[in-house]
Amino acid sequence: MPQERTYRNRLLFRDRLISFRTIVKETDLFIRASMNLAARAKESILLHRGYIESFIRQHPDFSTSLVPLQIPKPVPGIIADMMDAGTGAGVGPMAAVAGAIAEHVGHDLLKLSREIIIENGGDIFIQTNQPVTIGIFANRSPLNMRMGLKIDCGGRSMAVCTSSGTVGHSLSFGTADAVTVVSRSCPVADAAATAIANRVKQKSDVKGAINFGKDIKGVKGLVIIINDKAGMWGDLNIVQLQQNKG
Repeated sequence: MPQERTYRNRLLFRDRLISFRTIVKETDLFIRASMNLAARAKESILLHRGYIESFIRQHPDFSTSLVPLQIPKPVPGIIADMMDAGTGAGVGPMAAVAGAIAEHVGHDLLKLSREIIIENGGDIFIQTNQPVTIGIFANRSPLNMRMGLKIDCGGRSMAVCTSSGTVGHSLSFGTADAVTVVSRSCPVADAAATAIANRVKQKSDVKGAINFGKDIKGVKGLVIIINDKAGMWGDLNIVQLQQNKG
C-alpha cells in the first residue's frame, strides 16, 4: 500500500487546478494541472524511469556513486541533467533523480496543461501563471511550517527542492530539519539541497553551508533550518504562514 505523505499539506495552492497522484514503482508524484492527466503522467514516468533503469544496467555505478561521474555523452536528456547537477553540487547523479523526474514529467505534461505543479519526495517543479506559496516542512523543528516561499515563475519553470536529515528515506549525512533550495532547474535544486544538507550537523554549520550553497551554479536562494535556527540567502520571497489553532 502506498505510503501516505503527510508533508504534502505544505503545498499551499489555490483551487483553480485539480490534484491527482500517480505512482510507478518508487516514483510517487503529487500533481496539479488544469485537468486529470494521470494516464499521461504514468506514460511519462515509465519513459523517463526506463531511461534511468536502462542506463544503470549499462553503468551500475550510476546508481551508487556518492561523487560526480564522468561518463561520455551523448546520453538521454534526463541522464545528462542528473550528471550535470551532481557535478555542480559535488554529489552523485542519483542525488538529482527525484528532481529530474519531476522536471521531465512536468515538461511532458505542459504540452497538455498551461500550468503544472509536480511534487516528488519533497522536490517540486512549478510552472504557473500566478504566484504559489510553498510551506517549508521542517519535521521536528519549532519552525516547521512557520514560513513559506512565495514563488512567481515569471513565465518560466521554477523548482523548490528540500532535503532533510531527520525525515524521509533519502540518504543524508547531515541532521538539518530542512534545507530548501530554489532554482530554475529541478535537478540542480535537488542535488544542491542534498549537498548542502550533508554539511549541516549542528547549528554552527549553517553559515558555512550557506556559503557553500550560494556558490553552486543555478542556485537562486536557499533556506536552512536546524532545530530552532534558520539561515537563508538569495532571491527569496519569505512569507509567514498562519498556524492552525485547536
